[in-house]
Order: sequence, then C-alpha cells, then structure tokens
Amino acid sequence: MKRTPAIVLTALLLSLMALLSGCNKPDEPAGAGGSRTLKVGATPVPHAEILRVAAPLAEREGVKIEVVEFTDYIQPNIALSDGQLGANYFQHVPYLERFCADRKLSLSSAAAVHLEPLALYSTKHARLEDLPEGAQVTIPADPTNGSRALQLLAQHGLLRLREGVGVAATVKDVLDSPRKLALREIDAEQQPRTLEDVDAAVINGNYFLEAQKNLKLDAKALASEPAKGNPYANVLAVRKGDEARPEVQALIKALHSEDVRRFIESTYGGAVVPAF
Repeated sequence: MKRTPAIVLTALLLSLMALLSGCNKPDEPAGAGGSRTLKVGATPVPHAEILRVAAPLAEREGVKIEVVEFTDYIQPNIALSDGQLGANYFQHVPYLERFCADRKLSLSSAAAVHLEPLALYSTKHARLEDLPEGAQVTIPADPTNGSRALQLLAQHGLLRLREGVGVAATVKDVLDSPRKLALREIDAEQQPRTLEDVDAAVINGNYFLEAQKNLKLDAKALASEPAKGNPYANVLAVRKGDEARPEVQALIKALHSEDVRRFIESTYGGAVVPAF
C-alpha cells in the first residue's frame, strides 16, 4: 500500500524528534540514570587545579565537571554569557560586577571559594625599603585590579591617593609618590614575563603562581594584601538564575569540602587561602 505524503512527513518528523531527544548539550542534564555535565571555565593556576580536586567529589553527586582553561580575563565571561559554559571560576566580585556593567551581561556570583592576596613582587629588591627613587612598577591594566594595586601601594606608603576614591581609584587619582614611582599599566597576564625588566610589579596571585611553575620565576613578595576582611575572594560565577541549579550546587559543595581546603592550604604556601 503506497503511503500518502502526509504519513511520510509525519514519520520523518517523529524520527527527527527522537534523534534530538537523545542528544544532550555538554552543559545539560543527561537522561535518566546518566551523569550530568557542567562545563566550567577557569584560568590554569590555581583555579583549574582546584577544580580538578573538586571534580571527583562532584561526580559522586552525579555531576561530571569538564574544565575549560583560559589564559585571559575576558573570554571566560563571554563564553559563560553565550551559554558555552555553565559556570566560570577565575575572578572576584568587583571585577565581575564591573565587567557585567560595561558589557551589559547578566552574570552573578554563586559562591566564594578562595582569596589570592595581591602582592608587590620583585626580582631585584629583597625589601620594600630597597625600592629606589623613580622605581619602575607595573600594575594590572584592568580597572578593578589596577585600583586594588594602587590601594596596596598606598597602604604601604608608596603613594597617596585622592581621598574617597576607594575601589574606583585610577592612576589619575595618585596625588603624589614619596619615591616618585614610575607606574605603568600592562595586561595582568604579561606582568610576570616583564617582572625582570622593572623594579617591581603588583601581580595577581594566579599569574604569579603560574609563572613560578612554568617560568621558574624567582621573586620576593615585598608587600601583600591582608586576607581578613578582603572583598576580593575569587568566586564561582554563573548566569543569573542558575545559582540554585543542581549541577552548580553539587560543584559548590565539592569546592567547599575539607579535601579542597586541605589542598589549598598545603599547596600554595599562603599565596592562596580558602574563603569558606
């Protein structure tokens, strides 16, 4: 018996629906009884390392963590907003809020995980007092970490900022510098590679740790941020509305575990400290 075109079309549509129902996006729950996958963007050190410690713990909850590494501070948020990732882990809340405001993104913090105290490093000088007049010092070029670096230098008497600028400080707010520091803003990821060319640099903890590991960077920390009351804890970020998503909650539980706490405290020598 010859089928009518309508019957053939219906059969094709049903076949297509069956095929699609068997496919899960990498960041979507799998079928009944299967594991769910959460793709998480992270910078290599320490974020990806910490995620790999947490991953087996999340897998016990039925969630497979797929770590996607990035080496900059821009693409992880773009990829999260676009839906290529289910979460990212590399930034603190002031940076996240500024980035979202500038680019009109709808992302939020799901949980604080660790703090990387920002520090002033040098390969040429062993003490803060040894910095010469006119010392060349680099700070991160991004606004939030640049402001954070300026505040660190001000706290240690190396410069004076305009009163009341707080976390919005820029180099234009530097009123004076007793040692006439020559400040230069460069991309945060490039700072460790140029450290030997300057007197000192205020470097983000993850980039310094990565440089120590890969470049065998031998540098002294001349000054660092206090951990107590520090607003710059690194967070697990998600799209707004996904904070309570089961996969995200499973990862948070793993990241806040004693296994992760012990790993952080035993691995990074105080350059990374738990924030939970």
